[in-house]
Amino acid sequence: MRSVYLDYAATTPVDERVVQQMTKYLGVNGEFGNPASRSHYYGWMAEEAVEEARNQVAELIGADSREIVWTSGATESNNLAIKGVAENYAPDDCHIITSALEHKAVLDPVLYLKDKGYAVTILQPDANGVISKDAVEQALTEKTRLVSLMAVNNETGVINPINDIGQLCQQRGIAFHVDAAQAVGKIPLDMQQLGISLLSISAHKCYGPKGVGALYVRRRSDVVVLPQIHGGGHERGMRSGTLATHQLVGLGTAAQVLQEQQQTEVARIAKLRDNLWQGIEKLGNVSVNGMNAPRSAGHLNICFHGLDGEALMMGLRNVAISSGSACMSATVEPSYVLKAMGLSDQDAHSSLRFSVGRFTTQEDIEAVITSVSDAVMSLRSASKG
Repeated sequence: MRSVYLDYAATTPVDERVVQQMTKYLGVNGEFGNPASRSHYYGWMAEEAVEEARNQVAELIGADSREIVWTSGATESNNLAIKGVAENYAPDDCHIITSALEHKAVLDPVLYLKDKGYAVTILQPDANGVISKDAVEQALTEKTRLVSLMAVNNETGVINPINDIGQLCQQRGIAFHVDAAQAVGKIPLDMQQLGISLLSISAHKCYGPKGVGALYVRRRSDVVVLPQIHGGGHERGMRSGTLATHQLVGLGTAAQVLQEQQQTEVARIAKLRDNLWQGIEKLGNVSVNGMNAPRSAGHLNICFHGLDGEALMMGLRNVAISSGSACMSATVEPSYVLKAMGLSDQDAHSSLRFSVGRFTTQEDIEAVITSVSDAVMSLRSASKG
């Protein structure tokens, strides 16, 4: 029996409309050519498909297609943005600001640069998990060259004020990088309105395939991104490597579907998420981490006070959820995100992440409420005994 899947923040299933388009660019009877092959039909058709996908992604975020650089996913996009900007400067002439809430795909590159001698400030959030404009402004120095912050937190769904922070960075002439892996398709993103210099996208977080993503790089700015992969000068010299046509078509199609139904989809998912919380809230002694901050529609991070989160998760019948970020699921350490928000080790260990998505139904929500209620009551009874 298949479990109810409520781990959309870890990865999303590929939409069937995406699958159908991708298969057209794989087999011998499809358009399988190398997009860089400019001397025959196969290459021309592949290049046309890649550029159409570039247009689809650009339209979703209000960008120019020339501002979209293909990558293997958000991790590479983050590395390219952070290292690619910082390495324009000598270590003693570059200060980088990020936060304690970031995904490891941002924190690790920043800490790598810190080891190389770059100055780094890691901001702490408020109790709701928000990094404020004021916190960023107070951390700025004359040598601040880059601010890197996520739009939507992967564990709590808390939304940072990227519009305000972007305007601040734009006024100061500082590059602003946003990790939008959890934001694309979940909150409005318009590069014409936001003061964002660089933005990371991941296909598998928005119903596209794994292993592909993009980096938005603003054209009308002073931002220069040095390549991290060398070997052919693809993507205007920023990212070498043969383009995976079927993967890019997948990301483009996923972007097009999101653009067509984002508004209605977000409203439906938010209602399901709220129904889930209403059912679990009745158990008592539970709370939502980040409850008092703006959150994305699908995220619900719940602290089951006094219970062990791992034991609770193991007790759930046929429910697929997580205790935090997928990349950290093998560790028994409490979530560093929740700890940075001020939770105790015990409460961080007592927290579970539920994430609702496109294919979640009301029946799924009701089944999960029943399963969680049974598991919680069982653990509470055992602790009393």
